[in-house]
Amino acid sequence: MKTEISLQNPSLFKNPQSSLSGGLKGCLGSLDGACIEKLLLHCASSLETNDVTLAQQVMWVLNNVASTLGDPNQRLTSWFLRALISRSSRVCPTTMNFNVSSAFHRRPMSVTELAGYVDLIPWHRFGFCVSNSAIFKAIEGCQKIHILDFSITHCMQWPTLIDDLSKRLQKPPFLRISVPSSRPNVPPFLNMSIEEVGARLENFAKSRDVCFELNVIDQDSSLSSNENPSFHYDSLLSNLNPSMLNLRDDEALVINCQNWLRYLPDEERGSANDDSQCNDFLGTIGSLNPRMIIVVDEDSDLGSSSLTSRITTCFNYLWIPFDALETFLPKDSAQRIEYEADIGHKIENIIGFEGIQRIERLECGMKLSQRMRNGGFLGVPFDEETGVEVKVLLDEHASGWGMKKEDDMLVLTWKGHNSVYATAWVPCGYED
Repeated sequence: MKTEISLQNPSLFKNPQSSLSGGLKGCLGSLDGACIEKLLLHCASSLETNDVTLAQQVMWVLNNVASTLGDPNQRLTSWFLRALISRSSRVCPTTMNFNVSSAFHRRPMSVTELAGYVDLIPWHRFGFCVSNSAIFKAIEGCQKIHILDFSITHCMQWPTLIDDLSKRLQKPPFLRISVPSSRPNVPPFLNMSIEEVGARLENFAKSRDVCFELNVIDQDSSLSSNENPSFHYDSLLSNLNPSMLNLRDDEALVINCQNWLRYLPDEERGSANDDSQCNDFLGTIGSLNPRMIIVVDEDSDLGSSSLTSRITTCFNYLWIPFDALETFLPKDSAQRIEYEADIGHKIENIIGFEGIQRIERLECGMKLSQRMRNGGFLGVPFDEETGVEVKVLLDEHASGWGMKKEDDMLVLTWKGHNSVYATAWVPCGYED
């Protein structure tokens, strides 16, 4: 299935090759990743210089390569093309009129569907596994545990930890988890409230003889921005204090950040030394004196102000899930189509938007580590047992998945390429 484009001035395409450079003419009909990347960059450069005619011509070529049911390169290209169309419709609304809706509507999943979603490839489970293993060891011997959970997967991480805690030689501890009342407006979406999720977790914990409580950190919607009304960062930050969180002296506090830091509003992600709301958030959670902070995220740099830089990095990174899904799911699989659509949602935000509307601002593991060290945190290495647990997890998936260590990080890889990193930290001067 092609990504069809309807053009306001189709006469531009009677002979599109005439305006393309020799190198780009050679890409016509090619499925080679290097040629596709070259076309994407040429289109981006044309949009940045307002060369509408050339941008349309390159999009025509891309449309003849892109296919939502093709090979990984074709499917990835189809989402990049949608993102470029979305961007062009705002950059040159009177000159370029594409009849392709850039709106993205994703149906909320049931809990069962969400469980299948996170199990599809180890993109999320890797972080869950590493984090739970590190938390389990960090709170050894503690009878009361409090986890501040900043994540986008609706508490899917915690049943496994609850089950592990129920098997401790000592009496299972009291577990309290606090979550924000709102989250970034990104997939996956769930068809129930966080309160309903908490009730289900409480029932599960009860079946495992683990005392459990879920707290929701209220956020004042009046403090949110008009551009991003569903994620009230300012209100969240103001509520991250011992009083509002009801922190207790006899609890071991752990902070879990899974695919979260990238969504903190940060107009420019420059060096790790820059003052930013990300650094404010890290400083705030560090001041709570947690026993451990876990940070897990995708291992790529997508915060550049340069569109061409983002396209290059994004294209050479997000082929990974497309390629991984190719190994075991048919092209018309509903699971695969939905998973890839969620990646497409991410691509459209990275390529199609600027300013505060561009919320996908990934920072690679090495830069995050430097940011943490600059903020006064000390890295905590993961032990060998954690590595063994990850390998058991990866054995359940395709053979292309692997794991490696980089300094104190554990990194999930696909065919040797970095995919997701996991790190653990303590504030400098942590007092038990």
